Amino acid sequence: MSLDHLLALAGFAFVTSVTPGPNNMMLLASGVNFGFRRTIPHMLGVSLGFVLMLLLVGLGVGQVLEANPTIFTALKVASLVYMLWLAWKIANSGPVSGGGEGNAGQPMTFFQAALFQCVNPKAWAMTLTGTAAYTVPDNYLWSLAVMGIVFLVVNFPTVGIWTGFGVALRQVLQDPVKLRVFNIAMAGLLVLSMLPALFDVVPFRG
Repeated sequence: MSLDHLLALAGFAFVTSVTPGPNNMMLLASGVNFGFRRTIPHMLGVSLGFVLMLLLVGLGVGQVLEANPTIFTALKVASLVYMLWLAWKIANSGPVSGGGEGNAGQPMTFFQAALFQCVNPKAWAMTLTGTAAYTVPDNYLWSLAVMGIVFLVVNFPTVGIWTGFGVALRQVLQDPVKLRVFNIAMAGLLVLSMLPALFDVVPFRG
């Protein structure tokens, strides 16, 4: 893999990781509601879970699913239902504890965040597009491994940025009314992030 190819891959990893999506919306909300320390397992689950998914897709899981559209559609439907449930949980998060690391609820665990990547439409788009565009046929396994390393190095700091944004908002959102509005807004943005997947599943006609 040439330096130019590596830089292009790093740019792809950064842009796709730092832009808004289900993971980042939930990490922002978690930073507000639970603080940075309690959100670290969630952050690690996102980064490591995504890299594992990337490697599995690169090793053939993605092709198997694309060859079986019924299974792929069922996975998309499951992802939409699960993300609606997560949006409901975010909308109903409790107030920030004064002086503490968050409210009395529970942030997403490492394993929940890692498994969430399997039903995250943006993660699927990133892995399918990335493996098609940035792996090298002549040295496929090595280029896939490099891709995993690059995403791991780039993704964790970017998810930390979103969690940090949430932590920075904690003082502003000490008011339960403001926090309620924020959580509902985050839930709404999470639902909006699902629309491309919804349009892909439901055959809308003009």
